[in-house]
Amino acid sequence: MYQLTLVSGGTVISALTGCTSKQEQITPAPKVKPNIVFIMADDLGIGDLGCYGQDRIKTPAIDALAAQGMKFTQHYSGSTVSAPSRCVLLTGKHTGHSYVRGNKGYKADDGRHYDLNLAAQEITVGEVLKEKDYVTACVGKWGLGGPSGIGHPNNQGFDYFFGYLGQGNAHRYFPEQLFENNEPVMLGKKVYSHDMIINKALNFLDKNADKPFFLYLTPTIPHADLSVPNNELFDYDGEFQEKPYPGKGYTAQAKPRATFAAMVTRLDRDVQRIVDLLKKKGVLDNTIIIFTSDNGTHKEGGHDPRYFDSNGPFHGIKRDLYEGGIRTPFIVKWPGVIKPGSVSYLESTFWDFMPTVCNLIGSKIPSGTDGISYLPTLTGQGTQKLHDYLYFEFHEQGGKQAVIKDRWKLLHLQVNHPKRERYELYNLNADPAEIADVAQWYPEKVKELKQIMSTARTTNANWKFAFEKK
Repeated sequence: MYQLTLVSGGTVISALTGCTSKQEQITPAPKVKPNIVFIMADDLGIGDLGCYGQDRIKTPAIDALAAQGMKFTQHYSGSTVSAPSRCVLLTGKHTGHSYVRGNKGYKADDGRHYDLNLAAQEITVGEVLKEKDYVTACVGKWGLGGPSGIGHPNNQGFDYFFGYLGQGNAHRYFPEQLFENNEPVMLGKKVYSHDMIINKALNFLDKNADKPFFLYLTPTIPHADLSVPNNELFDYDGEFQEKPYPGKGYTAQAKPRATFAAMVTRLDRDVQRIVDLLKKKGVLDNTIIIFTSDNGTHKEGGHDPRYFDSNGPFHGIKRDLYEGGIRTPFIVKWPGVIKPGSVSYLESTFWDFMPTVCNLIGSKIPSGTDGISYLPTLTGQGTQKLHDYLYFEFHEQGGKQAVIKDRWKLLHLQVNHPKRERYELYNLNADPAEIADVAQWYPEKVKELKQIMSTARTTNANWKFAFEKK
């Protein structure tokens, strides 16, 4: 069975693979190693960008990446919350197999809470790139281990780290401290963290432009708190009818809509600063720039996703396995390779990044990887393999699972509460907004996807559904 997939302004014949997506072949590495800058926003909705339909918030720099590169319309994050999504991206394993499947933490020796440490045996994209003599950095939010832990980025393939180790601390833009590698950097709640994070990222690029580099840039914008320094609201002050946020769980904000818009535009401004520096250093034409978000939009700290249509045409937000919680913006600019203004309808995911990088640099894909390289889609060369299915699981709000196959999507909700558990079925081709649950009309399709759901995962001691605890 074959399917036509639009890539780089043309079509290629793509063979549908079986349920396993392991790729053993090694693609010859390019003569000149391309640099990689992977920018991942935090809780940015697919509808928050102009190139995906936003008309109230200005994002000219990110829109330019799309105009100069390729915009994906069916790209999925690793999860619907931060830590597991990042684990999936870096290890190439979906949440049925990944080591980290939720936001779970521990209290370290310094008395602060950090996220569960990524295990030593897990192979990350950073480690794969280091084997090919790339200099690597993670700047921003990590979320996969605390200070001195095995999950610390310096122990997971990253030569340099600056930012938040624990994501709970990243809810504040004026933090008490950040970390540079394994050393605390005391800020005393006087420094706007995003600006410092971007400056550190720019410093890394400036110092390492003469060698192959991988910058994994993970700013916390526009995650709540909704906060900007010095009331820098750009042109948004007074533009929106505001509903002040009283400060439940997050800092009070008198102008949440203007502040949210200003945060997104601030991030966009800094994307342009990165592009400008790469151009100044003479490496822009040999750098792959990727822009995405770790999951769908949020409704925290006073943000109203409905006002900005942050989830675009989709239903659901962060913590949902509906499309609005996991369908993300995904833009790739690769000068001289990707035809400007390309649009791809390829069904792709965070767990595809690992095999894509391996194919790009000529490395063997680590065993156990669930992803499929989308390098053929980026280059327009070769045959693009397709996923047989996509699988997601989430362990909050009663437990959730989802399977997508042939654009049919089965949701299993309230997994941990047998008296309330239910299944919902949607046809994403005909109903991308997931308006009509048709489970009762297609029992055979429900049966088929339930079978996949039962076999697509392995048990993880840290994240067990109720049916595994019996």
